[in-house]
Amino acid sequence: MTEAPLPSGTTRRRVELRLHEPWFAWGARPTVVVDGVSQPAQWGSGTWALPDAGSVEFAVFGINRRWRFGAASVRVDAAAAAGAVIEYRAGALPFGPGTLVVRG
Repeated sequence: MTEAPLPSGTTRRRVELRLHEPWFAWGARPTVVVDGVSQPAQWGSGTWALPDAGSVEFAVFGINRRWRFGAASVRVDAAAAAGAVIEYRAGALPFGPGTLVVRG
């Protein structure tokens, strides 16, 4: 039997995710993928819950009605990343990879 996840707001470890909107966004929205589960997001800053142990893979990409762009991913240790900031920036052009950088 698997354990049920804790209710929202009860996790002790959180990471701030800053999503910088590119100049060519044209109505595109970011999507955040945490350990294979994708979640729609908004440009700007937000916090994401982390598990108490293990590592977590964050991936971000922008998507509009026509194409997906700026995909980037990073794997972080949950214990070390608690309280850190992960910054995402799409590439300089609407094709090619983006970057995810862990700070702090």
